[in-house]
Amino acid sequence: MLAVITLIKLYTCCFNQYKIKILIDWLFMEWDELKTPEEREIMQRYAETGRRYSLGYSLYCFITGFLFICLSLIPPILDVALPLNESRPVLPAYPGHYFVDEREYFTYTFLHAIVAWEIAVTGIVAHDCMLLTYIEHVCSILTLAGLRFERLMRKRNDHVNALYSHAGPSDVHRKEITFSVCTHRKALKFAQLIEDTFSLTLAIQIVINTIMISITLLQITQQNAGILIMVRYVLFVLSQLIHLFCLSFEGQKLIDHSLQTRDKIYNSPWYKMSAQSQKMLMFVMEKALNPIFLSACKIYIFSIENFTTVVQTSMSYFTVLATLE
Repeated sequence: MLAVITLIKLYTCCFNQYKIKILIDWLFMEWDELKTPEEREIMQRYAETGRRYSLGYSLYCFITGFLFICLSLIPPILDVALPLNESRPVLPAYPGHYFVDEREYFTYTFLHAIVAWEIAVTGIVAHDCMLLTYIEHVCSILTLAGLRFERLMRKRNDHVNALYSHAGPSDVHRKEITFSVCTHRKALKFAQLIEDTFSLTLAIQIVINTIMISITLLQITQQNAGILIMVRYVLFVLSQLIHLFCLSFEGQKLIDHSLQTRDKIYNSPWYKMSAQSQKMLMFVMEKALNPIFLSACKIYIFSIENFTTVVQTSMSYFTVLATLE
């Protein structure tokens, strides 16, 4: 299943390389359009957060995959440290058939498994970290839009005063609102492009995760499973849950940031603006009532609440399978 998920993610990047290029170019363009040090600080904070998340996620995936394979070294080590009258059974690095003697060619199959798994994990990490970076960027744009709405009536610096010295207060408000609305629309378009690029992959992944969690839990409860195999299954289930939780956490973060826009508009001194400017803000607030979300083909929305739903569904399937066993 790891190979299937890896191929799906790689083919997603391959078939959507044009959209991914647009996302990357758009990301750099947003950095070039920053106006103040405060805005750059916000973008840098979210970029640093995305970097930390990506680094932690990458380390976890590589270390977990390596430990999963290295469990097959325990029987040979025990044969040397605590020998028995006969050699312990060989634990393959992963379920597979090489059509050779497993004990004689254990070293070769083990090295092949390490290389193959690390390559597969690299594909998964590259896809997920790229998606995580894009979501963090959307959150930073939404934060910028909210910041610009909040400071509509703040004291302007000398540069802005000189720029608008010939314009009335209403003209100034309309120009600032227009600029903030453009920033908000860019975030909406960026999020929609992310949805179009990764939606199908996420839909297939959520189905596979739900099924595999149920099947793996069933294998753990089987009485004939050895302790090392059970440890492997537990690691596999935890990896699936953490993988799904990371996506759900980022999806929840995207929803929260999109809903905060209307709150920041409300907290701005809108009552000091002209009636026309207030009407413009009302349209923005109405648009912000609908949250931005990361979904799997519009069927499943990634959020903390839905994450618990997937876990409950997997447990229900596991209960049914255990009853039929």
